[in-house]
Amino acid sequence: MSSVPRAAMLAPFRQRSFRHQWPADLATSWAFEMETLILAWFVLSETGSVVWLTTFAALQFLGTLISPLFGVMGDRVGNKRVLVAMRTTYAVLAAILAALALTGTLGIVAVFCVAMLSGLVRPSDIGMRNALIGATMPAPLLMGAMSIERTSADAARVVGALTGAALVAWIGIGPAYLAVLAFYLVSLALLAGVEESQPEGGAGRAPAVWSELAEGVAHVRATPPLMAAMVLAFLANALAYPLTGGLLAHVARDIYGIGQTGLGTLVASFAAGALAGSVFLSARGGPMPPARTMLVAAFIWFALLLVFAVLRSPGAGMAVLALAGFVQSFCMVPMAVMILRVAQDRFRGRVMGLRMLAVYGLPLGLLASGPLVAWFGFAATGLAYAGFALACTAGIAWRWRAHLWPRGAPANAGHA
Repeated sequence: MSSVPRAAMLAPFRQRSFRHQWPADLATSWAFEMETLILAWFVLSETGSVVWLTTFAALQFLGTLISPLFGVMGDRVGNKRVLVAMRTTYAVLAAILAALALTGTLGIVAVFCVAMLSGLVRPSDIGMRNALIGATMPAPLLMGAMSIERTSADAARVVGALTGAALVAWIGIGPAYLAVLAFYLVSLALLAGVEESQPEGGAGRAPAVWSELAEGVAHVRATPPLMAAMVLAFLANALAYPLTGGLLAHVARDIYGIGQTGLGTLVASFAAGALAGSVFLSARGGPMPPARTMLVAAFIWFALLLVFAVLRSPGAGMAVLALAGFVQSFCMVPMAVMILRVAQDRFRGRVMGLRMLAVYGLPLGLLASGPLVAWFGFAATGLAYAGFALACTAGIAWRWRAHLWPRGAPANAGHA
């Protein structure tokens, strides 16, 4: 890698807040991935049901319905304060599960209850961390910063998936959960170094909060690139991520027959590709037009999922997952950059909260996929999901073509 791309990659770290936020987000993402893999395998082992597995995965996204309210609070009291409160909640819930596991009293009911409580908060984490970057990062560094930020989730998915499976096999679920708790506590300590200018005002009355949320919705509806991004984000969550996320435990055990360690490898394959894509974008993605890049990558991503759905070889499946992960970074990172550039500054938290509302597509897609896989099999379900995603993406590209494709459009601008 030449010195120019390296300098572009490192430029966001000149900001003190980013030097603290990125490792804090990395620790949180690492804990998320370990926790999800540990509990998903626990649920599948205890119940033997793909329907219960997808129900557990869907519960973790219950809070997508209230994500816009987190955005409102971020605009009012500061995104950092909201993130600190959220990550304190994760730590408390992880401590409860660790205590239950260490005392031998962990059961399915407790896992589902904690998944539901955590699911009220976790879906908003990515939106709030992106909003915090938007509030602390100069516009010319935004593409690089968002690409590097994406690596925190991608790298954690690689390492977290592998270490989560390995730790449970090596030391058991209780001690493994203590490691999860430790990562949450590290994240909280690092967030203390983030500096964000506090917005004027306070928490405000409930009617004022709902009024501000309505203003954010009106801003999105009046801005075509934001509307296109919201629809595509919902589409990706409902039809793409279930195939490479919640259903992978079923693929690993019932299709490939590769066990828990194999599941970790499958998850890590997709994440390694995504990490490579994020690293490439952080080094060379600055000149790329965000909206154009997002659309082209979405088409390729969904086409790769068509291939993944019919594969029966673990090696081929891992290779296609890695390619799909690489391409999806070129969809999701430019999407986030486009949203932060197009949205007005005073609406940033609310817009990112509404963006996370699109994550509600994931539990809907997961809940639908469980019975579909049970009735028709993974291949038929995957083909239907990926094929419909391709058709809908074509519709998005056509409907908002005047706002997403021209190089001179605000959605493809190089600076805010």
